[in-house]
Amino acid sequence: MMRELGLDAYRFSLSWTRILPNGFTNHISEAGVAFYNNYIDEMIKYNITPIVTLYHWDMPQKLQDFGGLLNPDFPLWFESYAKVVYEKFGDRVKHWITFNEPREICFQGYGDVSQAPILNITDVGTFYCAKNLVLGHAKAYHAYNNLFKPSQGGVCGIVICVNWVGPLTDSEEDQFAAEVQRQADWGLYAEPIFSEQGGFPKELSEIVAKKSAKQGYPTSRLPELSDEQKNLIRGSADFFGVNHYTAFLVSATEHKLVHPVPSLYDDIDTGLYVPPEWPRSEADWLTMAPDSLYNALTHLHKRYNGPTFYITENGWPLSSEQGYEDDARIKYYRAALNNVLDTLNAGVDLRGYMAWSLMDSFEWMAGYTIGFGLYEVDFTSEQRTRTPKKSAFVYKHIIKRRAIDPDYEPDTRTMWIDEGH
Repeated sequence: MMRELGLDAYRFSLSWTRILPNGFTNHISEAGVAFYNNYIDEMIKYNITPIVTLYHWDMPQKLQDFGGLLNPDFPLWFESYAKVVYEKFGDRVKHWITFNEPREICFQGYGDVSQAPILNITDVGTFYCAKNLVLGHAKAYHAYNNLFKPSQGGVCGIVICVNWVGPLTDSEEDQFAAEVQRQADWGLYAEPIFSEQGGFPKELSEIVAKKSAKQGYPTSRLPELSDEQKNLIRGSADFFGVNHYTAFLVSATEHKLVHPVPSLYDDIDTGLYVPPEWPRSEADWLTMAPDSLYNALTHLHKRYNGPTFYITENGWPLSSEQGYEDDARIKYYRAALNNVLDTLNAGVDLRGYMAWSLMDSFEWMAGYTIGFGLYEVDFTSEQRTRTPKKSAFVYKHIIKRRAIDPDYEPDTRTMWIDEGH
């Protein structure tokens, strides 16, 4: 599928448990290592650059039983795992990602019920997870930078989901609400790494500390980072990976939902609004918002003094019954890639773009009911047959010609002939 599309890079994740069955380094699965060696070698054989994520929500059960990301020893566990991976694959892998989507890990998994492990520790789960995650990221980054980069010559970063949020109106209240929404959504994880001052976001920290005191907590529910920890984390990324899908408008007074008390989103007390003219997908959280990718990337570029970016996910979901005709996905990709061109023209250091996703997959709580894939997977077949959708042909056309033709209609009967398939 990668060869058919003409991809020159492919992002995938490692399963921690497949390599370290107990989560710890005392037992390394040679079968697991061989699996990934085969996978990586095959990509390199066809000049496809492997971009590897260490943690895409796949926690060894034994470590989760010990508290997972809430255990203060988690950063050491993650660093040890990372060292094994760098040693086994770093001679060929030159692009490393520590974590995929911290908010979705920490808020949705630890502070809510919308992702595994569904702990719903609404008061502190998100915050303690965030602290241990950014510490684990920094330790894995420095392990690579100090021990492996001198001989392997690669780069290491992190992927954060940055959906654009702007103010509903030009009022100061809505402007501030949009800022604290950004801090809660992704600044909690990005600020310690990419900001010059380091540490957790200033306004969010002040809000949580004030609310914690009113709620009777002896200290802020958002734990502090020591000066030593801030220095360890600050600057610990060679690039900023951005997963981007959608946008919202933020109000200080309207469109508010009821959140658990206490919790992250009760703390910031904002309202989210999606204009009815923005096309909605079959996932209730995702709409086709105008220029959302451009707005997100240019904002990050200015905020963090021009880091290197990769777009590591971007896509549009459709129901599993949709089949070949996925024109809504094609429209989304064309709009997003036009945003990429505008972002480059604006001087943003954007090095790559990866669509989500190559093929339909297990979409967490949605299971197999929706798919983001360019290729349809027949989950009723023992062979799990892969079939290209219309969007695959259009994406291939864009890759081959390095241009976006809004009028291009693929002829599936001849699409692969010129590639020898």
